[in-house]
Amino acid sequence: MTETPHAQMKASKWALILGASSGFGEGAARALAQAGYDIVGVHLDRKAGLEHVAQIRKDIEQLGRKTQYFNINAADEEKRNEVLAELGKQQLNIAVLLHSLAFGTLKPYIGADVLNKANIDMTLDVMAHSLVYWSQGVVKQGLMGRGGRIFSMTSSGSTRVFATYGAVSAAKAALESHTRQLALELAPFEITVNALRGGVTDTPALRKIPGNEKLIEIATQRNPHHRLTTPADLGGAIVALSHPGADWITGNVINVDGGEEVSA
Repeated sequence: MTETPHAQMKASKWALILGASSGFGEGAARALAQAGYDIVGVHLDRKAGLEHVAQIRKDIEQLGRKTQYFNINAADEEKRNEVLAELGKQQLNIAVLLHSLAFGTLKPYIGADVLNKANIDMTLDVMAHSLVYWSQGVVKQGLMGRGGRIFSMTSSGSTRVFATYGAVSAAKAALESHTRQLALELAPFEITVNALRGGVTDTPALRKIPGNEKLIEIATQRNPHHRLTTPADLGGAIVALSHPGADWITGNVINVDGGEEVSA
């Protein structure tokens, strides 16, 4: 019996990646596509960045995978609901959801040019709270079933402090808390939720942090492998943790850093 287009679409495994145009999101998209997943990418890029997005899609499609990319603000409720409604209309099988949004305000708490309420609210909304809203939407739309995987991207900044990082640090701490709560509430659905704590990685987001050159130097010396973590390292970990045999791993913060976190 020939499958209907709907049945064929439902049988495909899709990964929904928030922040898919660079860094960890791009690395995950490429790794998951290599592993047989079709890719839904959500990103926010101006014209200058769209050429790179087009190249990512071309590379993935050359692997025989399908892609759908949405150039929107992932923290915008109306846009989020539009994307989820479209995916729901297609009745996609979202097997993996990755939250890899890195957009926040880097200012100190005290001094002349400091964080204000709008800065803090925006940073936590984009980098932490949006995980909850996307997870709610994916489940509500019936896009993710048993065996689904949800990943968030945290960092050692959730427990450490340095100049201008206060709001982002708070967002990472909140993100880890949201991850644990979602793991608890999605366990009956057999959906796992984990936070991945990558080592220092040379991404566009890192380059925006004042003093990033020093962070890169220290991390290279500290890491037992004497190199930085790469987006491909994270992509490989996501593929491994998405395997059916990894369904008892949930509610964790998992280091993906080559031993950087435990090294003196």
